[in-house]
Amino acid sequence: MNISAVAGAAGLPVKTVRYYSDIGLVPAPARSASGYRSYDDAAVRKLVFVRRAREFGFSVEECRELLGLYEDRYRSSADVKRIATRRLDEIAEKQRELQSLHDELAHLVEACRGDHRPDCPIIDGLGARHALASE
Repeated sequence: MNISAVAGAAGLPVKTVRYYSDIGLVPAPARSASGYRSYDDAAVRKLVFVRRAREFGFSVEECRELLGLYEDRYRSSADVKRIATRRLDEIAEKQRELQSLHDELAHLVEACRGDHRPDCPIIDGLGARHALASE
């Protein structure tokens, strides 16, 4: 199948398929006599695998590592779990950060009267010195 068909089957834009080929994440098939690349079902499976891994937030390098393990019939599931656990820990940390931001902003919104007066705890909170301390 051509690049448009493989991209559609994998749920990716053609540009992304080309990018993954350019960086060697997914090998591009050889060109036919007419100059077109012809992808097979294995290419679709690899592209779907990478798409799903990227949806989970794995970096390109982590995808490369996971794809190597995907293709290795003698892989150790411990290696796969190590990569996934590291990503899960990163997600949990991001959730904690987002919850903290949510709580702080909710407090500011609750403290704001939202009336015609110029005083506003939201503006004051955004300009507070302690907000800069985390940068």
